[in-house]
Amino acid sequence: MHIFYTPDITSNSYTLNEEESKHCVRVLRLAVGALVYLVDGKGGFYTAEIVADNPKKVALNVLKAEKEFGKRNHYLHIAVAPTKNIDRIEWFLEKATELGIDEITPIISDRSERKVVKDDRLNKVITSAVKQSIKAYHPKLNEAVSLDSFLKQDIAGDKLIAHCIDNEGKGYISELIQPNGQYLILIGPEGDFTPEEVTKALNKGFKPLTLGNNRLRTETAALAACFEVNYLNR
Repeated sequence: MHIFYTPDITSNSYTLNEEESKHCVRVLRLAVGALVYLVDGKGGFYTAEIVADNPKKVALNVLKAEKEFGKRNHYLHIAVAPTKNIDRIEWFLEKATELGIDEITPIISDRSERKVVKDDRLNKVITSAVKQSIKAYHPKLNEAVSLDSFLKQDIAGDKLIAHCIDNEGKGYISELIQPNGQYLILIGPEGDFTPEEVTKALNKGFKPLTLGNNRLRTETAALAACFEVNYLNR
């Protein structure tokens, strides 16, 4: 199954951009008459036929369109501190997209070792995972923002913060949320959130979350949270 990401598709005729056209013709060796599949990142899943196999602009004719393909029964937003090694956060984005996630916000906290992320690079990782896992919805990647600024936003739904400072009052995801909901989970940097940051989040209505007794890397903790939410909503 050959899938192409086509966020700007609006009609039954579509032309792949030069990069995707080259991949289609030169790498996949697809020609006129071959069937391919398109996803628009907004729930649209399309079956299309190649009608012109120019390696710079492959022309397609849409044969079938499905809306809300694979629509999920919940909304998961994870705000996670970017790791010093960018490969780790890319790994998280790839796996979280495969499992199911709706929105990601890189947050910069007091102990963050990485202050800058390249949105274009991270979005490419997400897009590749969308195609590989046959997802019609493309997770939203927000610009990196400081934790203080992020906490000033008015965000609806269940809000959780995972931290390692102490275990007092913490609950598991299955205890803190209900299925079919909207969730926001905060995951801190390698050095964890500071006590002051945790207090700020709790004062904003976040509930303290435990992911178990094991000490997890940032990206592992974020993926564990993603898995648990999806498992609860299975």
